[in-house]
Amino acid sequence: MIKKSGKRFLMYGPLIGYVVVSLYPLLWLLFYSFKNNEEIFSTNVFGVPKVWRFENYQNAFQMFDLLKYFKNSLIISIATVIVTVLLALMYSYAAARMKWRFADATRIYMTAGMFIPMQIIMIPLLVIVQTMHLQNSYLAVIVPYVAFQLSFATIIFYAFYRSLPYEIEEAASIDGASIYTTFFKIILPLVKPAIASVSIFIFLFAWNEFLVALVMISNNELKTLPLGLLYFQTQFSSDWGAMGAVMVLSTIPTVLVYLLFSEQVENALTVSSAVKG
Repeated sequence: MIKKSGKRFLMYGPLIGYVVVSLYPLLWLLFYSFKNNEEIFSTNVFGVPKVWRFENYQNAFQMFDLLKYFKNSLIISIATVIVTVLLALMYSYAAARMKWRFADATRIYMTAGMFIPMQIIMIPLLVIVQTMHLQNSYLAVIVPYVAFQLSFATIIFYAFYRSLPYEIEEAASIDGASIYTTFFKIILPLVKPAIASVSIFIFLFAWNEFLVALVMISNNELKTLPLGLLYFQTQFSSDWGAMGAVMVLSTIPTVLVYLLFSEQVENALTVSSAVKG
């Protein structure tokens, strides 16, 4: 009995420890949002709030235009996901499943985009955006976000397409299906797990990105949540509990997106393992 308990501890102990270490920052942030400044900085930094101050959330909505920043972040994040996924799906299918002259060259070109740091192209990017008269608009950040994430999405979809047997298209062609019918009705349903995985990563990037939004957007009506938090910190820095409430609310969409697509992500990993096996 003791040996079994010891084996279980050795097996589950590290996993439980990992879960605690991973979840505690989120739990700490939640506690932070219900404390006052004294508890946050001196008397109760890491513990449970002595008094649960729900008014912090009320103050967050009153002093901080949360709904406006939420709306801007949602529009930009969803648009980035849709455009990036559509472009990457179509290009990756052409590169992975079709034979054409510059397929390998364009694939290398797309992959090279992952190795270009965002910071070194910020000035040329700003010049291009100003030349196209896109500054202080949603497109000023959506277009760069799509460009930055397209390489990553292309690599994932390309690998997933290559894992599918070519007999699928051959059977569809024999049945008289066009290339568009094959792509939209046969291939796309098979890559849903990959679409979900890529969508999560792109959404998280667009939702949390700060530098491009800071450079491209100066109009307060178009600012995203990360920019809004910076404004909140400079204008209302005395109420750290309310700022914690804003941060908690800003993490909810990302958690919801993961929960909604987590099953598809697991399916993607399962399919990839099965194919490799």
